[in-house]
Amino acid sequence: MSVTYSFEGQVALVTGAAMGMGLATAKAFAEAGAAVVLSDTNADALKSATEGLKAAGHRVLGVRCDVANEAEVASMIERTVETFGRLDAAFNNAGIQIPPADIVDVPSEDYERVMAVNLRGVWNCMKHELRQMQAQGSGAIVNCSSIGGLKGLEFLAAYHGTKHGVIGLTKCAALENAARGIRVNAVCPGTIDTPMVAAMVTERPEAMAEIIKKQPIGRLGRPEEVASAVLWLCSDASSFVLGVALSVDGGFAAH
Repeated sequence: MSVTYSFEGQVALVTGAAMGMGLATAKAFAEAGAAVVLSDTNADALKSATEGLKAAGHRVLGVRCDVANEAEVASMIERTVETFGRLDAAFNNAGIQIPPADIVDVPSEDYERVMAVNLRGVWNCMKHELRQMQAQGSGAIVNCSSIGGLKGLEFLAAYHGTKHGVIGLTKCAALENAARGIRVNAVCPGTIDTPMVAAMVTERPEAMAEIIKKQPIGRLGRPEEVASAVLWLCSDASSFVLGVALSVDGGFAAH
């Protein structure tokens, strides 16, 4: 069964939108009728993604933005509102991975970078998205955590630390904004078939084989499956859902 939602007349923002789960979600929002702002640091990939959606007849805007930079995030939200007049939904998806290492061997610069993008980036985006949504009196935000926000895994302490932090931010923001007509939730994707995961498969084939083995469904997830969860969380179908960390992981977190 295919479930569809209508976002006609609404504006959606997706960070990390040039590929993978972000692009799949941007496409899903556009196909559901929303005007969509795509954001990424990869200018070439962002241009390709934006032009592809424009060619399909959708209303889209591409904005290059490093979510770790608050000034750039503020400018992105300003451009969104200047172009489309409002902001109804946001998927804060931008994130990076760093090389796996024992916690005592993680270079400080790697730790600082993953924290800046994965955690401070979500903080920056929510801060400015919420200002606009509070002025409107409505909106829905979905932050991208991970099964790494629910579980621990050796040699990934810094990355998992950021994703645990995203869930904490999500819960607090949900409580602060529940009475303001704004819902904040998170998705926790499992091992999804994205360029980031493809790189992990190449770098750590044994570890990735074990992770896939532990997914009861027995396969990688598809970006479109995460997109479906995001659209549900942003739609009226989930109007009584807030502050949750929704696993989209083929059953991994059920262990």
